[in-house]
Amino acid sequence: MAVRKRGNTLEKWEVAIIKAMIAENARSNDQDILAYFTRPSRSINHRAIAEIRKDLKHKGIRAATSTELDEFRATWPDIDLQTGLSTRGDELLLKAREAMIAAINTFNGLGLTFRSELFIVTAMIAWTYLMHAWFKQRGIDYRYKVRGQVQRTRNGAEMYWELGHCVRHDKCPLPRGVVQNLEFLLELRHEIEHKSTSRIDEAVSAKLQACCINFNDALTQLFGRHYALEKRMPIALQLVTFNTEQRELLKRASNLPQHIETMMTIFQGAMTEEEQMDPRFAYRVAFVPKVRNRASGADLAIDFVKEGSEEARNIARVLLKEVDKKRFTAGQIVKLMQKEGFSKFDMHQHTMLWKKLNARKEEVYGGPGPYRNTWLWFEPWIARVREHCTSNKSQFA
Repeated sequence: MAVRKRGNTLEKWEVAIIKAMIAENARSNDQDILAYFTRPSRSINHRAIAEIRKDLKHKGIRAATSTELDEFRATWPDIDLQTGLSTRGDELLLKAREAMIAAINTFNGLGLTFRSELFIVTAMIAWTYLMHAWFKQRGIDYRYKVRGQVQRTRNGAEMYWELGHCVRHDKCPLPRGVVQNLEFLLELRHEIEHKSTSRIDEAVSAKLQACCINFNDALTQLFGRHYALEKRMPIALQLVTFNTEQRELLKRASNLPQHIETMMTIFQGAMTEEEQMDPRFAYRVAFVPKVRNRASGADLAIDFVKEGSEEARNIARVLLKEVDKKRFTAGQIVKLMQKEGFSKFDMHQHTMLWKKLNARKEEVYGGPGPYRNTWLWFEPWIARVREHCTSNKSQFA
């Protein structure tokens, strides 16, 4: 169960309603008034009502009008029946849940072509509300301030921290893998907002799946298990079966725009192998065909592998090799060699080398890029280029 610090307190509008109730009937029972403001997500001590009645606290808050009191009673109880959350008092948490549910439903919607973009934009809204709800619960002011003054929009609304600011705050409760996943998706969202993206579903599906699971984990760990999304819907984005030939066709058909490919290469190039393998950054499921001696076992659709076992480690190595193999353009390799001291090694020298070694025939060295007429190189080719430069140091240094 999550530990709450500032969650069990009355809000200003609630104090105003309580003052109106007391003024309406000075002899009203504190326990009866308290019943209006205690809910499954929050427990208020009866002492809070007595402190308001005796004017010991909240002196500066005026009592609600009779009209406001009537409206409160007419809409009470304003409780979400599934979670017990107040639609007014727990608005941020409710919006966070609903935004993520909308994101998942959108991704799984039939007939949609650019589902990843729609998911990312809506999911970032969900995470923003979740972080604001957590900061509010902890009593952390998440408004932008300059010299103590709250910043406002041109229309006078208070300016709240965007998601990037929330996850970089020193009080952010999210693990590093979760933050890296969100930073990746935020960068991708910026690319989506400013440029056309084409189809990116295949390229980012593991990150989107991780985003869903991370959100559900954060929701339950920070606020409580009873708010979990699996009560409302399955977390899996999609489950599709492809044979080997279909997968190869999909890879060849993929047409990532260059700015998206560049953004992904730069972002993941700055990460360690361990960070890339963190399931909180990119969640992958490996479906491995298995042959069993027993007929009962042969019909199992899913095989669960014990975490930490040799089989699990082997699967992790395969996933890293097949899914997150780092890719480099020829220009990046040339710049890397020049940075390492081989200043005379240029694009012409690189082209001469790969042609001489017929390197494009070796799968271990590289493969076709995601867009037409491009080629991307893998780390073994960098090692081979480095060896060539070192052996001919007098020529390239």
